[in-house]
Order: sequence, then structure tokens, then C-alpha cells
Amino acid sequence: MFHPDLIERAVRDPQPDLARHPDSCPALVLNADYTPLSYYPLSLWPWQTAIKAIFLDRVDVIETYEREVHSPTIQMKIPSVIALKQYVKPSEYPAFTRFNLFLRDRFHCQYCGSPHNLTFDHVVPRRLGGKTTWQNVATACAPCNMRKGGRTPAQANMRLMVQPIRPTSWQLQERGRAFPPNYLHESWHDWLYWDVELEA
Repeated sequence: MFHPDLIERAVRDPQPDLARHPDSCPALVLNADYTPLSYYPLSLWPWQTAIKAIFLDRVDVIETYEREVHSPTIQMKIPSVIALKQYVKPSEYPAFTRFNLFLRDRFHCQYCGSPHNLTFDHVVPRRLGGKTTWQNVATACAPCNMRKGGRTPAQANMRLMVQPIRPTSWQLQERGRAFPPNYLHESWHDWLYWDVELEA
């Protein structure tokens, strides 16, 4: 049975700043195969959602924080890593969004390699019949976009580093592994595999 009073109580923690901010205790969400639902953005649930899922018997608790939540009858440690009991099959292809486009192109201009002032460019301009599709849109910095204007790369004497493709969700997740967030709780490390250099 779900106990709503449990998640409505404040987190009791010896560190008062963290106690006032229970959002500092998110749970890393793994699929039933123990891989993250998403690498970028990292699949995290607020602690309230994680606890609710526990009482609804939808997840298994893998790791916990030292911090606890209390109700009149129950006390439990806040989960830091949980795994879904039922496998969620990811969609084969991601949504065509500005963010996903930048992620596909590793947040770099596809003409000069700059990571700054990013926008997007129609490789074949719309005035020439170019469509707004994965295969015809590339990440470009503002200066390169202005330089290219309404021309094709050949007409502008500009070369794309990589031809744009429609990525699969798996390919975008692989891209996301190259961009770990600024904060990773120590209990998450065994479940995440980032593109970092291993120590000898």
C-alpha cells in the first residue's frame, strides 16, 4: 500500500542544507535490464516519485542514500538507484528536435567545428526545395550559417564534416555518454559507462 504521508514529510538529514532541499536526492532509473533508461539527459526521478513507485511495486531498490524519510509508522532510506520491474522498449528513432539535432552533431558546428553560438542549417536551402528533415539539417554556428546563406555547401565552398543522417535512439544514447552531467552520485557509478579515459 502506498503511504502518501511518507513523501510529504521532510527529509531528515544531519546536513541541514540538504535536509531543506530533498530534490538533491534523485534516483537513477534503470530499465529492467539494469541499463539507464536514458544517458542524456540522465534518467532521474525525484525522490517522491521513486518512493511512490516502490510502494506500487513497480521498481526494485538497488542502492540507497544514507538519508531517510519518515512517517508515523514507516521509515526508509531514500533510493539512489532503482530498476523497473517491467522492461520498457525504447523507441527506435528519436524525436526530431533542436536538442536531439545538437546531440547528434556533438554540439559542434558541422562546418567549422565551433561549439559556440549554435543554430541549425538547411544543407539544401528551403528555397531550393530542401526539407526540414534529419538528412537535410545540420548544426551550424551563427557565423557559418550567415556565410553559407541560401546556398548549398558546394555553392558556398563550404564542406560538411559529416553528412547528416537520421540517428537511431541507440546512436543518440551513445552520443549522450560523451557528456556526463556535472554531478554523479557515487552509488550511480557502477551502473553508468561514460566515455572517459580509464586510469592505468
